[in-house]
Amino acid sequence: MPAFPYSTSSTSTAVAVPPSLALPVIEAEFPRRLHAYWPRLQEKTRGWLLEMRLMPADKVEQHADGLRYTDLMAGYYLGAPDEVLQAIADYSAWFFVWDDRHDRDIVHGRPVAWRRLRRALHTALDSPRDHLHHPDTLVAAFADSVLRLYGFLPATWNARFARHFHAVIEAYDREFHNRTEGVVPTVEEYLALRRLTFAHWIWTDLLEPSAGLELPDAIRKNPAYRRPALLSQEFAAWYNDLCSLPKEIAGDEVHNLGISLVKHEGMSLEEAIAELRRRVEECISEFLVAEQEALRFADSLADGTVRGKEIGAAVLSCVANMRNWFSSVYWFHHESGRYMVDSWDDRSTPPYVSNETAGEK
Repeated sequence: MPAFPYSTSSTSTAVAVPPSLALPVIEAEFPRRLHAYWPRLQEKTRGWLLEMRLMPADKVEQHADGLRYTDLMAGYYLGAPDEVLQAIADYSAWFFVWDDRHDRDIVHGRPVAWRRLRRALHTALDSPRDHLHHPDTLVAAFADSVLRLYGFLPATWNARFARHFHAVIEAYDREFHNRTEGVVPTVEEYLALRRLTFAHWIWTDLLEPSAGLELPDAIRKNPAYRRPALLSQEFAAWYNDLCSLPKEIAGDEVHNLGISLVKHEGMSLEEAIAELRRRVEECISEFLVAEQEALRFADSLADGTVRGKEIGAAVLSCVANMRNWFSSVYWFHHESGRYMVDSWDDRSTPPYVSNETAGEK
């Protein structure tokens, strides 16, 4: 379905994008669309957050819709079957809640709780059915979402997803230690870590169940496919860094490309912001070139066989959704309450998190 380039809520007015964050090329050349299932998706994910007890009921009521997690996924995985999009959206909502738990464990000095959670997530990833009733609701919800994702494609895809997410968990552990020790990674260290903590290859993997087909390794690893996939994710990660820099400075974060540029490259904050913006814009221009190569590659796969036609169509679907990621990410950052730091009572404490300070859960 077509979407206005602003909030999906029928009661909202157009979002004013600050000039420092505005990207005219996104607004002009990357039309925003939403999956037709979106209204139901929002409702069901809100219910899932309550059912899984991932957020207190009052915070779900006050903040879940305003965080717009379902908007982000509904604008990305177009063409996905409804049940696939629902599983992805629930998993994505879980990911944001996990990110918040990780942050609070650092802020409140809970290393034992973090180690316990890290071990449980690794185990649940390999045997989700055995963890559906785990006493930690975050682990149980993770198991539920992963088990559903594992039901769409063959075991080879599941194993790849698991391998990629094991690496994400370990990257979060490195972030935990960096933040507790006050270590700002170098630019190169940060870029490598960010590809994991942003879960570049997870979101790319999920293009395949959305298209209804596991792509052969030779297709996925072909530069014509892999390059636009990477550029779409790099754009998202770096634009996130640009938009979240005030939030992360307020929260004593050390993981942001802007922070690494200031610390290790001797840039002023203004220079770092300009460099972040340059990289973001470069991602867009390079994607537009890589996209054309990917489309030619998809056309070449349709070799007259039924299998070739299926693979070519799946690649076209995946590349189209790589493009959708740009507009979805862009508008998400200006609509989601996750980045509206100036509206928070305490700039270091997001209003949508459970901020317990006593004990370890």
